[in-house]
Amino acid sequence: MQEAIEAAFALPVSELREEHQSLFRKFKEGLNDGRYRAAQPDANSATGWSVNAWVKKGILLGFRLGQMVDMSIDLQRQPYFDKATYPVKQFSIESGVRLVPGGSSVRDGAFVGAGVICMPPMFINAGAYVDAGTMVDSHALVGSCAQVGKNCHLSAAAQIGGVLEPVGASPVIIEDEVMVGGNCGVYEGTVVKKRAVLGTGVILNRSTPVYDLVKERVLVATEEQPLVIPEEAVVVAGARQIARGIGKEWGVSLYTPVIVKYRDQKTEGKLQLEDLLR
Repeated sequence: MQEAIEAAFALPVSELREEHQSLFRKFKEGLNDGRYRAAQPDANSATGWSVNAWVKKGILLGFRLGQMVDMSIDLQRQPYFDKATYPVKQFSIESGVRLVPGGSSVRDGAFVGAGVICMPPMFINAGAYVDAGTMVDSHALVGSCAQVGKNCHLSAAAQIGGVLEPVGASPVIIEDEVMVGGNCGVYEGTVVKKRAVLGTGVILNRSTPVYDLVKERVLVATEEQPLVIPEEAVVVAGARQIARGIGKEWGVSLYTPVIVKYRDQKTEGKLQLEDLLR
Protein backbone atom coordinates (compact mmCIF):
# COMPACT_ATOMS: atom_id res chain seq x y z
CA MET A 1 0.00 0.00 0.00
CA GLN A 2 2.77 2.45 0.89
CA GLU A 3 4.54 1.97 -2.46
CA ALA A 4 1.29 2.33 -4.41
CA ILE A 5 0.26 5.50 -2.55
CA GLU A 6 3.65 7.14 -3.02
CA ALA A 7 3.66 6.29 -6.73
CA ALA A 8 0.17 7.74 -7.19
CA PHE A 9 1.02 10.83 -5.17
CA ALA A 10 3.93 11.57 -7.52
CA LEU A 11 1.64 11.68 -10.58
CA PRO A 12 0.09 14.90 -11.91
CA VAL A 13 -3.68 15.15 -11.56
CA SER A 14 -4.09 14.66 -15.32
CA GLU A 15 -2.66 11.13 -15.04
CA LEU A 16 -4.83 9.92 -12.16
CA ARG A 17 -7.28 7.23 -13.27
CA GLU A 18 -10.04 5.00 -11.87
CA GLU A 19 -7.40 2.56 -10.62
CA HIS A 20 -6.15 5.31 -8.33
CA GLN A 21 -9.69 5.95 -7.10
CA SER A 22 -9.88 2.26 -6.21
CA LEU A 23 -6.50 2.47 -4.48
CA PHE A 24 -7.65 5.43 -2.43
CA ARG A 25 -10.86 3.68 -1.39
CA LYS A 26 -8.82 0.75 -0.04
CA PHE A 27 -6.45 3.18 1.69
CA LYS A 28 -9.35 5.03 3.31
CA GLU A 29 -10.72 1.75 4.64
CA GLY A 30 -7.40 1.40 6.46
CA LEU A 31 -7.74 4.93 7.87
CA ASN A 32 -11.27 4.23 9.04
CA ASP A 33 -10.38 1.05 10.89
CA GLY A 34 -7.13 2.40 12.33
CA ARG A 35 -4.67 0.24 10.36
CA TYR A 36 -3.03 3.28 8.74
CA ARG A 37 -2.04 6.18 10.97
CA ALA A 38 -0.28 9.48 10.28
CA ALA A 39 1.91 8.81 13.33
CA GLN A 40 2.50 5.80 15.53
CA PRO A 41 4.22 5.01 18.84
CA ASP A 42 7.96 4.46 18.46
CA ALA A 43 10.02 3.65 21.53
CA ASN A 44 13.23 4.54 19.67
CA SER A 45 12.12 8.11 18.93
CA ALA A 46 12.96 10.99 21.24
CA THR A 47 9.27 11.93 21.46
CA GLY A 48 8.03 8.33 21.55
CA TRP A 49 6.40 8.77 18.13
CA SER A 50 7.31 8.54 14.46
CA VAL A 51 5.59 10.09 11.45
CA ASN A 52 4.23 8.03 8.55
CA ALA A 53 4.67 10.55 5.75
CA TRP A 54 3.18 8.15 3.19
CA VAL A 55 -0.14 8.15 5.09
CA LYS A 56 -0.28 11.93 4.83
CA LYS A 57 0.40 11.60 1.11
CA GLY A 58 -2.53 9.22 0.85
CA ILE A 59 -4.84 11.71 2.58
CA LEU A 60 -3.68 14.50 0.27
CA LEU A 61 -4.14 12.19 -2.71
CA GLY A 62 -7.80 11.90 -1.76
CA PHE A 63 -8.26 15.65 -2.13
CA ARG A 64 -6.66 15.59 -5.58
CA LEU A 65 -8.84 12.68 -6.70
CA GLY A 66 -12.09 14.12 -5.39
CA GLN A 67 -14.49 16.23 -7.41
CA MET A 68 -16.75 18.79 -5.77
CA VAL A 69 -20.24 17.33 -5.44
CA ASP A 70 -23.54 18.26 -3.83
CA MET A 71 -24.05 16.01 -0.78
CA SER A 72 -26.85 18.11 0.72
CA ILE A 73 -29.68 16.28 2.47
CA ASP A 74 -31.72 19.49 2.23
CA LEU A 75 -30.18 22.02 -0.16
CA GLN A 76 -32.18 24.96 1.17
CA ARG A 77 -31.82 24.33 4.90
CA GLN A 78 -28.38 22.72 5.07
CA PRO A 79 -26.26 22.93 1.91
CA TYR A 80 -23.26 20.59 1.86
CA PHE A 81 -20.69 20.75 -0.95
CA ASP A 82 -17.40 18.91 -0.60
CA LYS A 83 -14.97 16.52 -2.26
CA ALA A 84 -16.66 13.27 -3.19
CA THR A 85 -13.76 11.37 -1.64
CA TYR A 86 -14.49 12.76 1.85
CA PRO A 87 -18.19 12.37 2.73
CA VAL A 88 -19.45 12.11 6.29
CA LYS A 89 -18.11 9.01 8.06
CA GLN A 90 -20.65 6.21 8.43
CA PHE A 91 -21.37 4.78 11.88
CA SER A 92 -23.63 1.97 13.07
CA ILE A 93 -24.74 0.89 16.54
CA GLU A 94 -22.02 -1.78 16.33
CA SER A 95 -19.39 0.97 16.09
CA GLY A 96 -19.91 1.63 19.78
CA VAL A 97 -19.55 5.39 19.29
CA ARG A 98 -21.92 7.63 21.27
CA LEU A 99 -22.81 10.32 18.72
CA VAL A 100 -25.17 12.81 20.37
CA PRO A 101 -27.41 14.74 17.92
CA GLY A 102 -26.99 18.45 17.35
CA GLY A 103 -24.57 19.30 14.57
CA SER A 104 -21.46 17.15 15.08
CA SER A 105 -19.48 15.94 12.05
CA VAL A 106 -16.87 13.23 11.54
CA ARG A 107 -15.26 13.17 8.13
CA ASP A 108 -14.65 9.87 6.39
CA GLY A 109 -11.09 8.63 6.76
CA ALA A 110 -10.95 9.27 10.51
CA PHE A 111 -10.60 6.46 13.06
CA VAL A 112 -13.00 6.76 16.00
CA GLY A 113 -12.67 4.00 18.58
CA ALA A 114 -15.41 2.20 20.47
CA GLY A 115 -16.74 4.10 23.46
CA VAL A 116 -15.83 7.53 22.07
CA ILE A 117 -18.40 10.19 23.05
CA CYS A 118 -19.11 12.99 20.58
CA MET A 119 -20.95 15.96 22.11
CA PRO A 120 -22.54 18.46 19.72
CA PRO A 121 -21.30 20.36 17.91
CA MET A 122 -17.80 18.91 17.49
CA PHE A 123 -15.70 18.06 14.44
CA ILE A 124 -13.17 15.31 13.67
CA ASN A 125 -11.29 15.73 10.40
CA ALA A 126 -10.02 13.15 7.90
CA GLY A 127 -6.84 11.35 8.95
CA ALA A 128 -7.42 11.92 12.66
CA TYR A 129 -7.17 9.02 15.13
CA VAL A 130 -9.32 9.14 18.28
CA ASP A 131 -8.88 6.08 20.46
CA ALA A 132 -11.39 4.22 22.61
CA GLY A 133 -13.21 5.87 25.50
CA THR A 134 -12.27 9.46 24.69
CA MET A 135 -14.80 12.28 25.04
CA VAL A 136 -14.84 15.02 22.39
CA ASP A 137 -16.89 17.76 23.99
CA SER A 138 -18.98 20.55 22.49
CA HIS A 139 -17.27 22.84 19.96
CA ALA A 140 -14.06 20.80 20.17
CA LEU A 141 -11.96 20.21 17.05
CA VAL A 142 -9.67 17.29 16.22
CA GLY A 143 -7.67 18.34 13.18
CA SER A 144 -6.51 16.23 10.26
CA CYS A 145 -3.87 13.63 11.29
CA ALA A 146 -4.07 14.52 15.01
CA GLN A 147 -3.58 11.48 17.26
CA VAL A 148 -5.66 11.26 20.44
CA GLY A 149 -5.21 8.38 22.87
CA LYS A 150 -7.55 6.31 25.03
CA ASN A 151 -9.81 7.77 27.74
CA CYS A 152 -8.94 11.39 27.10
CA HIS A 153 -11.28 14.33 27.58
CA LEU A 154 -11.19 17.16 25.08
CA SER A 155 -13.28 19.76 26.88
CA ALA A 156 -15.59 22.34 25.34
CA ALA A 157 -13.96 24.45 22.59
CA ALA A 158 -10.62 22.61 22.80
CA GLN A 159 -8.65 22.83 19.57
CA ILE A 160 -6.34 19.94 18.66
CA GLY A 161 -4.58 21.28 15.60
CA GLY A 162 -4.02 19.25 12.48
CA VAL A 163 -0.71 19.02 10.63
CA LEU A 164 -1.25 17.62 7.14
CA GLU A 165 1.50 19.54 5.35
CA PRO A 166 4.42 19.31 5.12
CA VAL A 167 3.98 15.55 4.98
CA GLY A 168 7.07 14.89 7.11
CA ALA A 169 5.94 17.12 9.98
CA SER A 170 4.72 15.48 13.17
CA PRO A 171 1.00 15.96 13.89
CA VAL A 172 -0.31 16.98 17.29
CA ILE A 173 -0.30 13.97 19.62
CA ILE A 174 -2.38 13.60 22.78
CA GLU A 175 -1.48 10.39 24.60
CA ASP A 176 -3.73 8.23 26.83
CA GLU A 177 -5.78 9.64 29.73
CA VAL A 178 -4.97 13.29 29.05
CA MET A 179 -7.39 15.96 30.27
CA VAL A 180 -7.55 18.97 27.92
CA GLY A 181 -9.43 21.84 29.55
CA GLY A 182 -11.92 24.16 27.93
CA ASN A 183 -10.67 26.65 25.32
CA CYS A 184 -7.24 25.00 25.15
CA GLY A 185 -5.29 25.01 21.91
CA VAL A 186 -2.61 22.42 21.07
CA TYR A 187 -0.80 23.15 17.81
CA GLU A 188 2.28 22.65 15.60
CA GLY A 189 3.11 19.04 16.39
CA THR A 190 3.10 19.36 20.19
CA VAL A 191 3.20 16.03 22.06
CA VAL A 192 1.24 15.79 25.32
CA LYS A 193 2.34 12.68 27.19
CA LYS A 194 0.16 10.27 29.18
CA ARG A 195 -2.09 11.52 32.00
CA ALA A 196 -1.11 15.16 31.64
CA VAL A 197 -3.69 17.82 32.54
CA LEU A 198 -4.05 21.07 30.59
CA GLY A 199 -5.95 23.71 32.54
CA THR A 200 -8.53 26.00 30.98
CA GLY A 201 -7.16 28.27 28.29
CA VAL A 202 -3.68 26.73 27.93
CA ILE A 203 -2.13 27.28 24.50
CA LEU A 204 0.76 25.05 23.41
CA ASN A 205 2.83 25.60 20.25
CA ARG A 206 6.41 25.70 19.02
CA SER A 207 6.93 29.38 19.86
CA THR A 208 6.02 29.60 23.54
CA PRO A 209 8.25 28.06 26.24
CA VAL A 210 6.71 26.08 29.10
CA TYR A 211 8.04 26.83 32.60
CA ASP A 212 8.21 23.76 34.85
CA LEU A 213 8.17 25.13 38.40
CA VAL A 214 8.39 21.67 39.94
CA LYS A 215 11.53 20.46 38.16
CA GLU A 216 12.97 23.95 37.64
CA ARG A 217 13.42 23.75 33.89
CA VAL A 218 12.11 25.39 30.74
CA LEU A 219 10.64 23.19 28.01
CA VAL A 220 10.98 24.42 24.42
CA ALA A 221 10.64 23.08 20.91
CA THR A 222 13.74 22.87 18.74
CA GLU A 223 14.26 22.71 14.99
CA GLU A 224 14.44 18.92 15.26
CA GLN A 225 11.91 18.20 18.01
CA PRO A 226 8.43 19.50 18.91
CA LEU A 227 7.35 20.77 22.28
CA VAL A 228 6.78 17.78 24.62
CA ILE A 229 4.68 18.04 27.79
CA PRO A 230 5.81 15.40 30.32
CA GLU A 231 3.66 12.59 31.70
CA GLU A 232 1.26 13.63 34.50
CA ALA A 233 2.23 17.31 34.26
CA VAL A 234 -0.48 19.76 35.32
CA VAL A 235 -0.21 22.83 33.07
CA VAL A 236 -1.98 26.14 33.63
CA ALA A 237 -2.00 29.44 31.78
CA GLY A 238 0.53 31.86 33.26
CA ALA A 239 2.57 34.95 32.49
CA ARG A 240 6.20 36.05 32.60
CA GLN A 241 7.49 39.58 32.89
CA ILE A 242 9.54 41.17 30.15
CA ALA A 243 13.00 41.60 31.64
CA ARG A 244 14.40 44.45 29.58
CA GLY A 245 13.62 47.36 27.30
CA ILE A 246 10.41 49.30 27.08
CA GLY A 247 8.39 46.21 27.98
CA LYS A 248 10.04 46.12 31.41
CA GLU A 249 9.51 49.86 31.84
CA TRP A 250 5.82 49.50 31.06
CA GLY A 251 5.39 46.43 33.26
CA VAL A 252 4.29 44.25 30.36
CA SER A 253 3.97 40.48 30.79
CA LEU A 254 3.72 37.75 28.13
CA TYR A 255 1.55 34.66 28.18
CA THR A 256 3.30 31.38 28.96
CA PRO A 257 2.14 27.91 30.06
CA VAL A 258 3.36 26.86 33.51
CA ILE A 259 3.67 23.37 35.02
CA VAL A 260 2.55 23.93 38.60
CA LYS A 261 2.58 20.30 39.78
CA TYR A 262 2.35 16.67 38.69
CA ARG A 263 -0.78 14.59 39.21
CA ASP A 264 -1.60 13.61 42.78
CA GLN A 265 -4.60 12.37 44.76
CA LYS A 266 -6.18 15.82 44.80
CA THR A 267 -5.96 16.01 41.03
CA GLU A 268 -7.47 12.53 40.71
CA GLY A 269 -10.43 13.57 42.86
CA LYS A 270 -11.20 16.54 40.63
CA LEU A 271 -11.14 14.35 37.53
CA GLN A 272 -13.36 11.56 38.90
CA LEU A 273 -16.41 13.26 37.42
CA GLU A 274 -15.18 12.24 33.99
CA ASP A 275 -16.03 8.60 34.71
CA LEU A 276 -19.64 9.53 35.56
CA LEU A 277 -20.13 11.04 32.11
CA ARG A 278 -19.17 7.91 30.17
